[in-house]
Amino acid sequence: MATIYDVSVMAGVSLATVSRVMNNNTKVSDKTKQKVLDAMKALGYRPNTIAQSLASNCSNSVGVLVSQLDGPFYGPMMTEIETALRTANKHVIIAAGHSDEKQEKEGVEFLMSRGCDALILDIEAVSDDYLIELSKGSTPVVFINRYIDAIKERCVYLENEQGGFMATEHILSLGHKDIAYISGPLFKLDVRDRLKGHKRALQQYNIDFDDTLCVESDFKEAGGCEAMERLLSMNKPITAVVCANDQMASGAIAVCLEHGLRVPEDISFIGYDNIPFPQYISPKLSTVSNPINEMGKMAARWVLRQVYNNKDVVIERSFQPELFIRDSAKAVNIKSQ
Repeated sequence: MATIYDVSVMAGVSLATVSRVMNNNTKVSDKTKQKVLDAMKALGYRPNTIAQSLASNCSNSVGVLVSQLDGPFYGPMMTEIETALRTANKHVIIAAGHSDEKQEKEGVEFLMSRGCDALILDIEAVSDDYLIELSKGSTPVVFINRYIDAIKERCVYLENEQGGFMATEHILSLGHKDIAYISGPLFKLDVRDRLKGHKRALQQYNIDFDDTLCVESDFKEAGGCEAMERLLSMNKPITAVVCANDQMASGAIAVCLEHGLRVPEDISFIGYDNIPFPQYISPKLSTVSNPINEMGKMAARWVLRQVYNNKDVVIERSFQPELFIRDSAKAVNIKSQ
């Protein structure tokens, strides 16, 4: 079996030069780099990455743990993370926690056992205390879509309460008073923050929050369908529905159309997240942005700066939501109220 020494002899360079080539060091000339690569190919030499990581205490790999791997939300975020790290010659190992505390902890342990240089976590079932303790360990950790004051310098997050306020305030500005709310799973911090913003907007307009018109769902389109069926079965006056994400809004709109209700003429809707597909349905969905792609990119930059000493990258940790007004909400018909 060929060794790094054999490569250096065939290429006519030092062991240090071979090592620089394997680590993509830019100080090596293209001509020398090619000589080393040709020697490696001729000898069938493959670097022992495990041995390299043990020797250098650096694996050049970053673990990423997310709640789920499917859907329109996490894919773009992971793409941004992988692109930012790959550009810096780092590799990504991905695991999913499925919004389950046990599986999230297992995912963290798995990634740490792989010798990852850092972890990027977008998880929601484990407690703040667990994450605070995790951050005290030897493996650097950064958190996406979660704010914990004690470790805020490690958090990349969206101001979800403000986003919830903006969504409902837009509906209120159109004159709506009979407003239903379809929530995501309330064990999630971002869900609770969005609902808190919704309630704050109602309070600002002197409208009482009707908890019977608040239905907890699961962030999925089918869940939005079920929640809307429940709301319609109550036979209460509803002129608008605020949804905690776009997927539930899409499902709820479909149910209203099946019941012969026109959107937005009979009932208005607004979502949250600004994922791509609701822009192309009819009516186009008004929504609030959740720049998860940018948050993923910033988490990767945090790792590059804090772990790999790339001081040139600029990090933004707090993101502000943005309102996108499209076609799914209109001014209430006063005569119908």
